[in-house]
Amino acid sequence: MNREKTRILAISDEVVPFIYSGRIRDRFADVDMVIGCGDLPFYYLEFVVTMLDVPLYYVHGNHDHERQYMSDGRVATRAEGCISIDGELNSENGLLMAGLGGSIRYKTEGEHQYSDSEMTSRMRRISHRLLFNRYRYGRYLDLLIAHSPPFGIHDLKDPAHIGFRSFLKFMDDFRPKLLLHGHCHVYRGDVITLSKYKETQVVNVYPYRLIDYHPLEGFTIH
Repeated sequence: MNREKTRILAISDEVVPFIYSGRIRDRFADVDMVIGCGDLPFYYLEFVVTMLDVPLYYVHGNHDHERQYMSDGRVATRAEGCISIDGELNSENGLLMAGLGGSIRYKTEGEHQYSDSEMTSRMRRISHRLLFNRYRYGRYLDLLIAHSPPFGIHDLKDPAHIGFRSFLKFMDDFRPKLLLHGHCHVYRGDVITLSKYKETQVVNVYPYRLIDYHPLEGFTIH
């Protein structure tokens, strides 16, 4: 296992001008990994991974489209050079990760929208691999990458921004140390963006957040 600290840049929902610029290398030269929590255009993710040259994992948000039209004429169905972890598991530097993107369903038709029962079905599809993690590593998961927050934690009252109740059950069962999400934009300094649910720190990363991970010491949120 890697015993060194891993610095993570988490981004979501908004193209941040000083990240989408040549200054990114100066400001984030010590970043080891990038995590995208949804509603970010592919061109932005591709720029970040190209400039920082570190692994980038991402999930989809409810405003993401399956086909995106790029400035070079490409019709992209994925962010080149980046890894979609939506509905998947992966590991990086000893960090066990899973991704469950999308928001609660608030329209009859909508990409990356799910009812709570549909999200529960998505969780079941990865549960056997989480059980294998428990057998092999002694824990199910370190980090859940999401777009939406859990119900009652950082979510809002309007139909599009209610959190998933199924995420509460997921945290009960699999006890990730950290859940990162976006979706709920933050414009005031008194809005709570860091909460503890049992064994899990829940963090709204909008529009970006720096996080340190050490296998022995856990996560430090900046």
